[in-house]
Amino acid sequence: MTAVDVGAFAGTTATGGGRVGARARTRDWVRLLRPGVAVAWVVLALIALAALWPGLFATDPPNAVDPVHGLQGPSAEHLFGTDQLGRDVFSRVVHGARPSLLIGLGSTLVAVVAGALLGVLAATGSRVLDETIMRVTDILLAFPGLLLALIVVSVLGPGTGNATLAIGIAATPGFVRLSRGQALVVRESDYVRAAITFGRRRSGIFLGHILPNALPPLLVFATVNIGTAIIAGSSLSFLGLGPQAPTAEWGAMLAQSRDLLEIAWAPAVFPGLAVTVTVVAVNVVGRTLQRRFEGRRVDAGQ
Repeated sequence: MTAVDVGAFAGTTATGGGRVGARARTRDWVRLLRPGVAVAWVVLALIALAALWPGLFATDPPNAVDPVHGLQGPSAEHLFGTDQLGRDVFSRVVHGARPSLLIGLGSTLVAVVAGALLGVLAATGSRVLDETIMRVTDILLAFPGLLLALIVVSVLGPGTGNATLAIGIAATPGFVRLSRGQALVVRESDYVRAAITFGRRRSGIFLGHILPNALPPLLVFATVNIGTAIIAGSSLSFLGLGPQAPTAEWGAMLAQSRDLLEIAWAPAVFPGLAVTVTVVAVNVVGRTLQRRFEGRRVDAGQ
């Protein structure tokens, strides 16, 4: 094969690779912009806005009491009706987005950070350290996540911060196993072996190579975990172990109105719908990102 032939062959290969890459990127965008996924993104954007700037949607104070107008149905004045104290349910649902999302995002952040560090330490440390971390992880995985969170929050006490920490601790074992498996793969890669060969310090390899490359699958898994964390946070609030009154929080609102369903359905239905819609939107986006990430890994392997 002449030099011209080699150049032509290389150009054809590069062009073909570029076309394949362009098609893959187009396919990724199509998946991300499908109607169902697009609606989920819009819902999450609206919920994020409600959490950051609730005044954009609700003008009434969430804790303004008006017993004379308690337990009214939805109307032009009160879109979601009022609760037993006459508080505007729509305003409380909007303001309840902040503590609910804080618990979901905060607990997931705790689980990602703790899980990544412990998992990578288990994969790169001594055999004794690996066995210790993984046996403790197995013990924690034997407990249902919500039960483990209940145990932790019963020790720490109720409150938004303690509920967030409890749910994060309960979710950590799953992230430990995932990060350890990813770190074991990265540890056997050529660039890590090369760094070891050239005498790079163990801490440098840990922080510069293994930890950053073990994080991407954890971040994708974290998007799915946020929905589970929001449900767990609402469950703890429903039991009185989350944000305390008079804070507007979806799970607490459900607990306060569960005995009034025969008299007024709105104070219980709308907070429940808020939880459901948020979790479904998070799961749709999370599963889409997960499939996209797995597809990229397959393409990279090929």
